[in-house]
Amino acid sequence: MKLEKYSFGMGDRFLHQGVAQLQAIVNAKKAGIDITPVWNKSNREHEIVGTEPVSLRKEANDAVNKLDWQSSYHVDADHITLATVDRFVDCSDFFTLDVGDAIGEAASDEDIAAFVGRHGKYIGNMHIPGAGTFEVTKATLEGVAKTFLKAVQTAGVIYRHIVEQRGADFIPEVSMDETENPQTPLEMFFILAAIADEGIPAQTIAPKFTGRFNKGVDYVGDVEQFEKEFNDDLAAIAFAITEFGLPENLKLSIHSGSDKFSIYRPIRDALRRTGAGVHIKTAGTTWLEELIGLAEAGGDGLVIAKEVYAKSLEHMDALCAPYATVIDIDADQLPTAETVNSWTGEEYARALRHNQADPLYNLHLRQLLHVGYKVAAQMGDRYYSALREFESDVARNVTENLWERHIKTLFMD
Repeated sequence: MKLEKYSFGMGDRFLHQGVAQLQAIVNAKKAGIDITPVWNKSNREHEIVGTEPVSLRKEANDAVNKLDWQSSYHVDADHITLATVDRFVDCSDFFTLDVGDAIGEAASDEDIAAFVGRHGKYIGNMHIPGAGTFEVTKATLEGVAKTFLKAVQTAGVIYRHIVEQRGADFIPEVSMDETENPQTPLEMFFILAAIADEGIPAQTIAPKFTGRFNKGVDYVGDVEQFEKEFNDDLAAIAFAITEFGLPENLKLSIHSGSDKFSIYRPIRDALRRTGAGVHIKTAGTTWLEELIGLAEAGGDGLVIAKEVYAKSLEHMDALCAPYATVIDIDADQLPTAETVNSWTGEEYARALRHNQADPLYNLHLRQLLHVGYKVAAQMGDRYYSALREFESDVARNVTENLWERHIKTLFMD
């Protein structure tokens, strides 16, 4: 199974927007942009919402059938570990192997020595075309191994476990984005060496980049530094493919946390310059568009949207705790529940919609609601009934968001 050049990961907390999401991909295809849709949902999200992984496969299949999509599509077991993978094995064909917790955990001295021995030929001045020349010492190799080898070995254990359950016909991604420091191009090269050593035919790798990738809001950081790191990673991957025999379609995966619009231009420019592919993984942006659609619909839809905010505000600490490293909310910038209850549907939508030019846009409110989907989940059928009743309002916003703000910005001038 081979992942195509451009792929787009779409999360859907409540499994109602598959058709609206796929419509954005259809729009892209009509515009001459071939993008493979990948529906993704993590074990944590399934547990919070109370769904099973097979439900995401059903949503994807139903959307594909309804829109008569004839091209490839995939279902991603997002951020799985050995402890959580089994429930995804039968219904997923894309597995994001999350080994972030093992980064910095020491491999055995014997394994570190063996890694250094295997790659000792690179000691000296090593040139990575497109990234520069780097001095490699034995200490360099040992440092990479001490930081990353155990994590890659963990990915290997998960990968082989999946193979034992279902065979090797699936797309493996290795995720190393949830760590404190970005990997240098030299580290990326030797991480890929370790991945090849483990026999993982990785088709995407998600590294850590400088800056903040907070949930639901734009990139926070130095865009020029991101651009340099992105280009250096592309160069390291291209070189590693030739050196280690990794899959020729191996590409970067950007775990965006949704809506990193300011880095889309440098990504687009780099892809055009190099001819490389990319996998962009979004998360809760679709859930937020549901709230926007409900608010715009008015009536019970607006009542539910306001209630979600009020309860999210009330339980903010508990909702934010699992996402503490990927949100930055200034509580002083959050409107009171009473203020939000006085808003019209348009005012609610404008405060939440990711339009930074709108004076009503509130990135703190947006981040809080991004992690507040548990509140909607607890509403049960009341929330699902609203999605069905106001489907046209919700679907319009979901498609418009992915097509106009994401895909066009990323792939078109």
